[in-house]
Amino acid sequence: MKSPLPVIAVTMGDGAGIGPEVVVGALADAAVYERCRPLVIGDARRLREAALARGASVEVAAVESVARARFTPGRIDVIDLGLLPDGLEWGKLSPAAGEAAYQYVRVAAELAVAREVQAICTAPLNKEALHAAGHIYPGHTELLAALTGTEEVSMMLSTPKVKVIHVTTHIGLIDAIARIDPGLVERTVRRGHQAMRASGVGTPVIGVCGINPHAGENGLFGAGEEETKIQPALEKLRADGIDARGPLPADTAFFLAGRGDYDLIVAMYHDQGHGPVKVLGIEAGVNITVGLPVIRTSVDHGTAFDIAGTGAAEVGSMIEALRQAADLAPGATG
Repeated sequence: MKSPLPVIAVTMGDGAGIGPEVVVGALADAAVYERCRPLVIGDARRLREAALARGASVEVAAVESVARARFTPGRIDVIDLGLLPDGLEWGKLSPAAGEAAYQYVRVAAELAVAREVQAICTAPLNKEALHAAGHIYPGHTELLAALTGTEEVSMMLSTPKVKVIHVTTHIGLIDAIARIDPGLVERTVRRGHQAMRASGVGTPVIGVCGINPHAGENGLFGAGEEETKIQPALEKLRADGIDARGPLPADTAFFLAGRGDYDLIVAMYHDQGHGPVKVLGIEAGVNITVGLPVIRTSVDHGTAFDIAGTGAAEVGSMIEALRQAADLAPGATG
């Protein structure tokens, strides 16, 4: 008997941004329902407003639980938390929207831990609004780690041309370099290796970036960070049969990955990984949190307050995030 499609909790993101629009736009595509059973955690009224802005002919149906959802094309099932105030303005920072976005993620995490859903797919939240609501997290990655009691996770960005996992993310560059050590590099590469194997790559080839220009060029640049912080980790990984190569100059590594030489690139800090990814495929880019007890994917863009409420938001990244969540999710049990 064929297993049922995975149920994916789709968090609506910041209600003042483009989250509601990309959720509606993606779930208006009937093909999404051939891969998964999406259930939005959010605000039914805001989704209806987003549908109107996009000109999308969909029904938005508030449901009380996963069991009440129908998962049929043309109908968007939503667990309606009803937290957004009347008349919330599009494109304006709102602590109330930040609080609501936090609660959407909290409910989704609870459903995932309880195994009522098989994956989480998140629309963008606004970090400033989240902080204004009193939830001091750098972003979804750290928030979900806290909600699931996970000590350490990694951010992976995936595009059709390149995939990159980050050793550090939302901290300053000086702090990032100080935090990097052989243990953190090793654990990050292992998480990336496991994620690639789970996605169907039998023997991943992993390129590991250096920290300094030209990966230090044999000690000419930096203070020997490649030799002390990265090389010991690579030696242990190779001894365990993981094909981790480097330390590599970052500019060369991403060029080679773009032409197919590497299945995964390991970036040492945020901008080292994010910049090339956004050049090589932001429209179809997906953010995957690696190391959580649940599958979590996300769009690879922000709340775009400048176009929120206009119906102009691109939905390709959300569709791709749903596809990858469905592909990575364990089989549904109910």
